Amino acid sequence: MTMIADYVAAHRNAFLQELIGLLQIPSISAQTNHREDVARCAQHLTQLMLASGLERAEVIPTAGHPIAYGEWLGAPGKPTLLIYGHYDVQPADPLNLWTSPPFEPAVRGTELYARGAVDDKGQVHVHLKAVETLIKTSGALPVNLKMMVEGEEEIGSEHLEEFLRTHRERLAADVVIISDTPMLQPEHPAICYGLRGLCYMEIIVEGPAQDLHSGALGGIVANPAQVLAEIIAKLKSPDGRILIPGFYDKVRPLSREERKRLASLPMTPQEWLQLTGSPRLSGEPGYPVVEQLWARPTLDVNGIVGGYIEEGAKTIIPAKASAKISMRLVPNQDPKKIATLFERHIRQLVPPTVKVAVLNHHGAKPFYMALDHPACKVAAGALAEGFGHPTNFIREGGSIPFVNTIAELFGKPCLLIGFGLPDEQAHAPDEHLHLPNYFTGVAAMAEVYERMAALRSA
Repeated sequence: MTMIADYVAAHRNAFLQELIGLLQIPSISAQTNHREDVARCAQHLTQLMLASGLERAEVIPTAGHPIAYGEWLGAPGKPTLLIYGHYDVQPADPLNLWTSPPFEPAVRGTELYARGAVDDKGQVHVHLKAVETLIKTSGALPVNLKMMVEGEEEIGSEHLEEFLRTHRERLAADVVIISDTPMLQPEHPAICYGLRGLCYMEIIVEGPAQDLHSGALGGIVANPAQVLAEIIAKLKSPDGRILIPGFYDKVRPLSREERKRLASLPMTPQEWLQLTGSPRLSGEPGYPVVEQLWARPTLDVNGIVGGYIEEGAKTIIPAKASAKISMRLVPNQDPKKIATLFERHIRQLVPPTVKVAVLNHHGAKPFYMALDHPACKVAAGALAEGFGHPTNFIREGGSIPFVNTIAELFGKPCLLIGFGLPDEQAHAPDEHLHLPNYFTGVAAMAEVYERMAALRSA
């Protein structure tokens, strides 16, 4: 571990400058005007893979954005690790809320500010530098390693399953490692063993053929914005319980052991509240905060559009109003079934005075992994050694569509080892990465790779 730590310490500035170069590319997968930037980022990543010591690297096209793939297979008889991450990033809007431009990375104190710093380019880069550190200090990797970095995670990984099936043999591995989740506290490593799934829907309510003068014709037609508001108000009770019939039927309750383990984690309700900036917490009654965050399903309105909202007054009845709604799901909820229940409920709430369309944009299944796999125990020990603190076992409220897909397709353990923190503003202005976690993470992942060599290969 001393040689590894020394190499990382000696190359901190080089690592940082390389990461800054990666963060300067505005690889926003959701926006078509950044399509060339996304492709450029994939190409840039393959160059970084080769520079870090991987034997081969290439950009592999998909029907959407490409995948950057690299490998080092020079350890015959040793286990093979598949490292997954994503290089696409969220849109940076609203730009006026950034302290510094989102694609002009800035270091302020111990934090690196840029879109993608923590989600997920910084965490992908940890693995690249762990590879470099081991090859430079030992001449080789102790395990076989494959790295797949996609460009569509932020838009639902639409083409990933087809890619996995097409390249199944090429991607075969004994253990999958994903770094796109948080640690609870600085320098305290974590392995995430559960993710919530996602069902993302849109409701479109239409009334008159065009906007109407609210004085001349108001009072004889339904207002789509008002109808939409009434529908949304009937999706949840005042105490936060979701009112869609059948929504909770498949929710798997926590075991007594897991509830005890989650209750022992170091974050307090007050600390979670501080992360939100809200005046007080609000959630489903009867469940501790950490269970509400990680082990209970949710329904949230992500945005509402309809009518006139610009400066001044415009007295109209809007022709159309719409809302986008996301539901986070837990084991054993299925996003397709939840989408069906959601649409059925909406249609029962809609009056005959308007027309409604219900769109299913995308979904992801929840993920859950047992903690008794040898790879999990090996990784936990290596991370504790690298960071100097015991490894926490956590769940995560977000969704990573890839994880459950590859777990079901390959039947291999998926270790979610993240280096971000809950307050690093992923998806928001002033996204940042705590650099001490980044540098320690490089050395810790090198230690993980070394200890994984002792596992039996399939």
